[in-house]
Amino acid sequence: MRTEIPDATLATDRGNRANAILRTCVHCGMCNATCPTYQVRGDELDGPRGRIYLIKGLLESGEANAVARTHLDRCLTCRACETTCPSGVRYGELAEIGREVLEEQRPSRSLLRLLLLGIVPKPGLLAPLVAMARPFRRLLPRRLRRLLEPPPRHRPLPARGRVLLMQGCVQRVVTPEVNAHLAGLLQARDMAPFVSDAEECCGGLALHAGRTAAARSIMRRNVAQLPVDDVDVIISTASGCGVTLKDYRRVLGDEAATRFADKVRDVAEALAGFDFQKNAVHGREVGTVAWHPPCTLQHGQRVTGLVEKILTSTGYQLVPVADQHLCCGSAGSYSLLQPDMATELKERKTAALTRHNPDVIATANIGCQTHLADAVGVPVVHWLELLR
Repeated sequence: MRTEIPDATLATDRGNRANAILRTCVHCGMCNATCPTYQVRGDELDGPRGRIYLIKGLLESGEANAVARTHLDRCLTCRACETTCPSGVRYGELAEIGREVLEEQRPSRSLLRLLLLGIVPKPGLLAPLVAMARPFRRLLPRRLRRLLEPPPRHRPLPARGRVLLMQGCVQRVVTPEVNAHLAGLLQARDMAPFVSDAEECCGGLALHAGRTAAARSIMRRNVAQLPVDDVDVIISTASGCGVTLKDYRRVLGDEAATRFADKVRDVAEALAGFDFQKNAVHGREVGTVAWHPPCTLQHGQRVTGLVEKILTSTGYQLVPVADQHLCCGSAGSYSLLQPDMATELKERKTAALTRHNPDVIATANIGCQTHLADAVGVPVVHWLELLR
């Protein structure tokens, strides 16, 4: 792609990097074939190629506009386009740059977005608010009720060991039983998992909102405060957090961040090679499973096939699911900020997941789990809960 970005912009690290990414795009449009929002709307500007042109225009003109804001806000950042692109365009990174420029020049005025950015990354604030809202959950829209269900009782996680479990923000409040269950699986295999009170939000929410400076500050604090040198591995059970934690190397670019990112593993990577037994879900035996790989796992981390291998070797039958590469519409805060598109994508995804009447639906991210749970009549669980 030919670019005409001003020299002053090219002289910055951000402008130079964006120019390099833009120049790898060959306009082929293959990305649109796997873009969920393009599939729904059929609008070129709601596909990766159109958004690339919008970001190019932002950088060349130096002026943000409402059209760019609308269509970049509609992007899920699922990165399915990256796994399709024959030229290796780093669309996700380019979208971060575009949103950063927009946020600097045309800040979002959404009160909901400001509340999400101010509350969700702070479990100490989020937890009491969720607890206060739980008695009234049946008065709220269905899509919010799952977030407010009381979690099962679980044992406190240890505070020392060699395997650092990242708790996440929403996950530690809504489904803390996932990491508690993992701790038992690891302890049974002679590993010493623990959690750290020094853990902050991974920074993903701020990064995807165009608040790059705030995201970097959060990331630097995690790198500095967490006992990275004292652990063998850092495990994330929420793939949305994991993809950001692995990206610390790229976003921060220093030796400490690289050392941190090198130790991060998705839980599927950590458990590959171990044997498990089947586990009952909600008190009943499970035979068939519909597997929903989150975009952050399959497109962001490029971890594919591991969960499927673990589940089938444990004895589960995975039912066929059409269009597994497409997003369910959760995408972090997207389901709250873009409810119409998120609902359309959820309906398409749940139709595909339930077509063969599975006993459960399994996924690997808290966002996908809560987003899908209110739309189906079978349990939606983190896949770890299927292992014993």
